Amino acid sequence: MSILKKQGRTRAQESSSAIERMYITMRHLFNRGFYKPMGVSGETLREALLILRPEIYGTIAEEKVELSGLLYVIDRLPEGIEECRFINLTSDEGYKNSHFTPIVPPKRRRNCYRIDDEQMNIEITRGRSEIYDILTHLTFLFIESHKIMHRVVINEEGSVVRDWEKLEKAVLSEDELDQKEREIAITHTANILGRTFEEVRAIAPLFNTANNNKRFLQIIYWLGKLAIAESVKDEKRVVTFSPVLRERLGHHIHGEVWASDIKKALKELGLLHRPIHIISANMHSVMNTLYAPLALKTELKKKTKLEMYEQLSKSESTALRTKVEKTALKNGMTFLPDESGTNIDVQIFDMCKLKVADNDFCDTPTQPEAVPVILVMDYAFGEQAYETMEELLKPYEQENERTYLDVDSVSIMGKAGILEGGKGDIMIPSAHLFEGTADNYPFNNELKKSDFEGQGLKVFQGAMVSVLGTSLQNRDILKFFHESTWNVIGLEMEGAHYQKAIQASSKLRGSIQEDVKVRYAYYASDNPLETGSTLASGGLGTTGVKPTYLITEKILKQIFSS
Repeated sequence: MSILKKQGRTRAQESSSAIERMYITMRHLFNRGFYKPMGVSGETLREALLILRPEIYGTIAEEKVELSGLLYVIDRLPEGIEECRFINLTSDEGYKNSHFTPIVPPKRRRNCYRIDDEQMNIEITRGRSEIYDILTHLTFLFIESHKIMHRVVINEEGSVVRDWEKLEKAVLSEDELDQKEREIAITHTANILGRTFEEVRAIAPLFNTANNNKRFLQIIYWLGKLAIAESVKDEKRVVTFSPVLRERLGHHIHGEVWASDIKKALKELGLLHRPIHIISANMHSVMNTLYAPLALKTELKKKTKLEMYEQLSKSESTALRTKVEKTALKNGMTFLPDESGTNIDVQIFDMCKLKVADNDFCDTPTQPEAVPVILVMDYAFGEQAYETMEELLKPYEQENERTYLDVDSVSIMGKAGILEGGKGDIMIPSAHLFEGTADNYPFNNELKKSDFEGQGLKVFQGAMVSVLGTSLQNRDILKFFHESTWNVIGLEMEGAHYQKAIQASSKLRGSIQEDVKVRYAYYASDNPLETGSTLASGGLGTTGVKPTYLITEKILKQIFSS
């Protein structure tokens, strides 16, 4: 038993060292200004990722190409990046005012621009976490591309196998493929990938778009083609960091503009001196919880609240969602679309304007000046949480006048990985541990485990680890955190950053009251300790609806009863 424990610790230590090497290397490459991912300069990143073997990247260390991990990565990178030899990470440098059409990845809100046939520019406005995220995904992508190359190139001159020639013919054909042609192409592709025909046929449609039924085949072809060019012609792919990005990073440029816009709107609305409750959440749950009972009275006669929320979450319910939003805008909600580059939209709710009788948990005080203002900010990304929260909690300064915000509470809700339990279960943290450092942030959470028990979901309470990136989840490290005296129940990316900003603003800088209430609650999006339950295994569907609204309702009840 002791030998097994020792081996487990050793594997966790190796993985921890690999993460540390990756982050040191990425910072070095950023300061240098460029690197070649499959050259000598990218070797440390590749080796560290192969040692780490994140759960989300599946079979990255094996010869066969990892398909679920590839889908996860492709959804978070701009369409067409597999064709580009030059990838340039930039700041917001004015491309939105050019003829270039922004390309926004399906699962990451970031503007990207295809400059020409060979170059893709990716705008970085969310801090270092976004750079780490992109570089890790690119490292995975290029490792997989060389797997493809090794399976199709048969000699040093670059001669290729017949399967590759057939794939190339299918991809370069201008015609759409019928079922027979598509299955023939998939047969050849499966041989190249080291996967079965059934595996490839099942996953290929998930890559395709409404207008392109060949996208999966195109991705495999271009990944292999550029890897062949690297190997045979020494045409290395290059990642560069623009001088403006290197100069601006870490200076809170976008967060400062974002927070200033919010405070300006609060002043114009006459809400700057009212009690403010900040909630980091999605852009629908608070609005739906407050206004759906008012907007959908007829629909509610036939459905329970939970059924109504599930209906609102479905793609075909656009008309219902529009109805709720229009009702909200007429009854106290102000929507502030982001114009700062943070990609964090904001909703401001003036509870003086909500018809309280239509909501069963909103008990508004009689004094208007004591009625809460709820400020909902969309999800931040990693280190961006510190930048945005710190700037938001600062006093509003205009024409030598300083106004302190009366921030009564800060609530953080969202998705996180769970280490015991399954998708949809709830986690109530008592502290955040910052991965890779000795930093830890204990706090008094206003939300308790008992608040959510008896609702048909499992509820866990304990410490949570704020990881450096979702794509670096490693089973051995997480198992150590969970089974050791740290008693970690889950992992996410923003909690420690938020708490660092809140503690500094309340206890050190005096920007907000020292006894500000904090609430943290997460629902499980995945369990990286279970095979087949990682983020790469797919979305939550309607599984996340119940915990989302349970958490939202509990936060709002506490706000209105404070």
